[in-house]
Amino acid sequence: MKNKKPLILISNDDGYQSKGIRCLIDMIRDMGDILVCAPEDARSGYSCAFSATQYLTLKQRSKEDGVEIWSCNGTPVDCVKLALNQFCRDRMPDMVIGGINHGDNASVNTHYSGTMGVTLEGCMKYIPSVAFSLCDHYEDADFEPMRPYVRKMTKRVLEEGLPKGVCLNVNFPLVSEFRGVRVCRMAHGTWGNECVKCHHPRGYDYFWMVGSYTNDEPENDDTDNWALTHGYIAITPTQIDVTAYEALRSMKNGNWEE
Repeated sequence: MKNKKPLILISNDDGYQSKGIRCLIDMIRDMGDILVCAPEDARSGYSCAFSATQYLTLKQRSKEDGVEIWSCNGTPVDCVKLALNQFCRDRMPDMVIGGINHGDNASVNTHYSGTMGVTLEGCMKYIPSVAFSLCDHYEDADFEPMRPYVRKMTKRVLEEGLPKGVCLNVNFPLVSEFRGVRVCRMAHGTWGNECVKCHHPRGYDYFWMVGSYTNDEPENDDTDNWALTHGYIAITPTQIDVTAYEALRSMKNGNWEE
């Protein structure tokens, strides 16, 4: 790849063949040299997991002017780590993008998302990083309405960067027309009914992890869930530092230290 354009590293948790990642490449391919390293198959829910007990493989899937696509048998984070180690030793990416994800990654889904795992890994390497997700799990979802927003946000991050230790979690509602963009905090929400027990004909029980999500503060209009419910694109600045600073100050003043 030539060094005249920014280098953008893309990965996801839906697999290198998913429509979301293919649409993302098409949306921004003129904005930089594109390096894709994504899982061979779906890896949803892998968060920041990486492979510590199995070997990893890389396969080149295609290479054309300005776009190089590789797949990996590991997790989304494995893909980013391998790409940086194997392909970016002499040229670090100017930006890491996760997505476009099939399904939202708002609220506590942030902590489970492999798409956010990609973005957090880039952020931990001090690379400006953004995750894009659409509230549609359909494999043939329509990502085209996102195009001008994805391009605008990508351009802005490439030009301005992001604060150290901060990445962006961007979620798009499933609506015919977006009402606008909101910068939001993560909503408080919970998952329930997460385990479905089934009985196998051979005599043992097995379980499916499913569940239903509840927004625990539906009336608060400063959250990502509220924005998505009301047709707005939600941008949530997300930080690597998970220290609870208010609790830290309280504990320091509360005789916890000896």
